[in-house]
Amino acid sequence: MTDPALDTDRPRPARSLGRAVLRRLPLVGTLLGLALGTWLVATNDLGAIADAFGRVGAPGLAAIVLVRVLILLLCGMAWGQTIRGLAGIGQAGSGAFAVLRFVREGINVLLPVASVGGDVVGGRLLTFWGATGALAAASIMVDMLFQAGTQAVFALLGVGLLLQVSGESAHALATWVLRALAVTALLLAGFVAAQRSPAARAAARRVVAWGRRALRGPEAADSPQGGGVYGALDAIWARARRGNLAASILLHLAAWLLGAVEIGIALACIGVPSVGVAEILIIEALSQAIKSAAFPVPSGLGVQEGGFVLLGGLFGIDAGTALALSLVKRVPDVVLGLPALILWQTLEARRGTILPPRA
Repeated sequence: MTDPALDTDRPRPARSLGRAVLRRLPLVGTLLGLALGTWLVATNDLGAIADAFGRVGAPGLAAIVLVRVLILLLCGMAWGQTIRGLAGIGQAGSGAFAVLRFVREGINVLLPVASVGGDVVGGRLLTFWGATGALAAASIMVDMLFQAGTQAVFALLGVGLLLQVSGESAHALATWVLRALAVTALLLAGFVAAQRSPAARAAARRVVAWGRRALRGPEAADSPQGGGVYGALDAIWARARRGNLAASILLHLAAWLLGAVEIGIALACIGVPSVGVAEILIIEALSQAIKSAAFPVPSGLGVQEGGFVLLGGLFGIDAGTALALSLVKRVPDVVLGLPALILWQTLEARRGTILPPRA
């Protein structure tokens, strides 16, 4: 009698094929992104790219890394604001959220996880500080909502400034981004509805129960975990009037704006005086929007570079300088991301030992 586990002639279940596709999607995105980035660099003047990058110098790169540190600290504070003061957060103080925000970023920018894997890991690691799983998951959901929402606002600012620029290319790009933002607004509204609407919650519970039944068997369909997350979401949204959620939103907005400082430093070091504050804001806001639109491509490989070439061309920045600018923006990804990955593995190894004290 043939062992079913060894019978390779039997058709694979549809759910197994679906999981296989999802697992390979980030890898495919990585390969496509690397191909696009390599093509962009290879088809432009390598000497010009290297010269522009070299002019930033060690002091300029150090300043940009420090700005990125401040950005991630603000994002960590914003995350912590979503559940500050709630029961069930254990010993998770501001230090924990800052540390884990660096870990989230390091995973998202350096590993093939489609730009969201770090957020999932960050929520799980928060439980190492004693936070309940439901509250950790809910905090990640709200934080990602605020991060995406404030990015949409920042992109809208970039569109508004771009509409002041003359030229058909600028207006065509602004129109495309506005359409993308309209889709984003619908998706964010659906995300909020899924958290707040009783009907959406009931539908989500049925989907989760169906998924558990399909993956683990009938006995798994009645798991109460979904209700715990919804209860934690209710607790978070109930605190909206206390100002914590508003503070989280403002901190995320400040973080997005600070990203423009990185570009300003790089352009000043390279020596591009013709680009002003408005142009820098446009480049940062819309390059981030383009990168986020290609979320299946980890860290926007290739996509970010193409976005900088496109946007830089609107303001007289040559392709070599634009590509160098994109590479400069990736320096903090590596400088901060590698220690973050090491920290992640250290936290995993120490799981269940000593909980850090409340910051």
